Amino acid sequence: MTVQKVKPGDYLLCYLTGASRFIGILEVVGAPYKDKTKIWSDSEFPSRLKVKPVAVLTPETGVPVKSLAGQLSFLPEAPTDSTWTGRFRGSPALWKPTDGLAVEKAILSAIKNPVTRPIPLSKLRYRPRALKAKFGQVTIPGLEPEDTNDVAAEKVPTEHTEIQSMLLTLGSDMGFDVWVARNDRSRIFKGKKLGELPRMKAELPLQFDEATNSTIELIDVLWLKGSAIIAAFEVESTTSIYSGLLRMADLVAMQPNINIPLYLVAPDARREKVTTEVNRPTFSRLSPKLHEICRYISFDVLRERVKLAEAFIKYLKPEFLTELSEGCELDDE
Repeated sequence: MTVQKVKPGDYLLCYLTGASRFIGILEVVGAPYKDKTKIWSDSEFPSRLKVKPVAVLTPETGVPVKSLAGQLSFLPEAPTDSTWTGRFRGSPALWKPTDGLAVEKAILSAIKNPVTRPIPLSKLRYRPRALKAKFGQVTIPGLEPEDTNDVAAEKVPTEHTEIQSMLLTLGSDMGFDVWVARNDRSRIFKGKKLGELPRMKAELPLQFDEATNSTIELIDVLWLKGSAIIAAFEVESTTSIYSGLLRMADLVAMQPNINIPLYLVAPDARREKVTTEVNRPTFSRLSPKLHEICRYISFDVLRERVKLAEAFIKYLKPEFLTELSEGCELDDE
């Protein structure tokens, strides 16, 4: 959703990055307009809206997003990773009415019955860094500060971590260098940190602009040969699949001529949801369309095929992925 689609009467939910709290509601009172007059020193932000405050909280009395676990469609009652942060990327984004109403209710309740929760200064100072892309400056939100401890302290490996480890080991055994998302390097599977697995690259080749490189660094798993990316994988095991899709979409939007095989890896039970989401109008407006260049790999199929290929993995070629994956196009019927 672009700024041009926002209309008077719409509500904007104000989210404080770093502290991960909702701190207000704004009502749009005028049509979108462009103005390159600088408000902040780090960027222009020319797409603007006239608004009026409906509800305002301080950072200390703001509503922690995790306090709404189980009340938002993308945030389960016991979130095991940071995939929910994908919903806060690409702002402004249209949310489900039920999600918006849940946040509105929580903010209004916090105004009537404020609870003060101190915030470390480091989190208040956090800002997504504006990076250079071919078409201007963009921000690439990654893992937020409050989540790093959750990842490092992961005691029971998630299915997401298991699949990441399997893909990293498979790529390494096939003779490729590998990369795990920069914010997942401390995750542990079978006693080994993902960031310390064999053939793990410490840095990625800098072959794109700053914004593209920062997006690629957050993709769950990469296989590399020299400076070339052989395959990119996003593992989607939780209730929300948006974080991986948005990274893939960002990559295509910033580098429409990029030629990297893209794979979405998810449980069998989520095949239909993955296909539906990849074909959303937002992603179908990209050129090329996201569903045309992404392929789906089932967790069970991946586990089965890797087990069958154990004796000759080092002889496998990347085409092995094409055989065990399937297209994401919707059936015509």
